[in-house]
Amino acid sequence: MRIAIASEGNDINSIISSQGGRAPFYLIFDGKKLVESIKNPFAVGGGGAGWSVAKILADKGVDVVILSSIGPNMVSALKERNIKVEIKTGKVSDIIDNNDY
Repeated sequence: MRIAIASEGNDINSIISSQGGRAPFYLIFDGKKLVESIKNPFAVGGGGAGWSVAKILADKGVDVVILSSIGPNMVSALKERNIKVEIKTGKVSDIIDNNDY
């Protein structure tokens, strides 16, 4: 299972971001192993960030996105691509260590 976590930083010690489409980074895990850190090109700019991020994550084969807040447009974009959403807070490492992914 591939998991993407919206993050304030580019490593597992970062805090989960409260900005879905505008999260500074997305950390991609295959199970519990970090396989990629993506600097979000849509973190700053005009509208449509949620749709654009959803496409990037779908192209990366992500099954689940974890973040602490999400807007309705991004929810729709992820749902359209069969990507599940989980709302969680705290450190990225704690989420990965304490869940069965």
